Amino acid sequence: MTKILLSLATLFTLSIADEIKIIDKPIDFGQERIDMTKAYIKTHYGFDVENIEIEPKIIVLHWTADMSFKKSFNRLKPQKLFSDRKDIVKASALNVSAHFLIKRDGTIYRLMPETWMARHVIGLNYSTIGVENVGGKGNKKDDLTKAQLKSNIALVRYLAKKYPTINTMIGHHEYREMENSEYWLEMDSGYRTKKSDPGDAFMAKVRKAVADLNLSKPVK
Repeated sequence: MTKILLSLATLFTLSIADEIKIIDKPIDFGQERIDMTKAYIKTHYGFDVENIEIEPKIIVLHWTADMSFKKSFNRLKPQKLFSDRKDIVKASALNVSAHFLIKRDGTIYRLMPETWMARHVIGLNYSTIGVENVGGKGNKKDDLTKAQLKSNIALVRYLAKKYPTINTMIGHHEYREMENSEYWLEMDSGYRTKKSDPGDAFMAKVRKAVADLNLSKPVK
């Protein structure tokens, strides 16, 4: 009986990954952004690369700190960083980005190729897939929806199945706990920001739902 239940659980897990619906909604990622990404990789990670392809090993979950899908998308869409991002503009004019953006109703949008490097987490961009969630009002409120939680769980399962190299999942607010890991590459010791997204409560719910994937988390 136990074996039968385990088999059913496995089939259910595969079903979730297979049935996930992802809508492609590309941000602007032309040659200018590609060249800026290459320059970012060289400056911050010390690699002189021919392309911006990555081998995904980590999934990073975020919130946008804005309640509007349109505004959240429009922040990520341009190739160059907005002038109000004074906290990170000195590091590069390359705009922030993410591979996925999840709407409040749970709709999942793919913004760029999953294996291209996005600028979304200091020190770890070269091995991570970024997932943004519309919400986190004022960059303080833990207000992501049940629909978003369900979509994050499904997306994590989809990515872990598609890329067997993925072995870790973190929240953006946990990124500095990865500084002693093999994945940390940031060469500028002064380039750090304080993050609160998407919070411990949300991460605990996602981790509980995907515990069977055995994804590592930062060790405090």
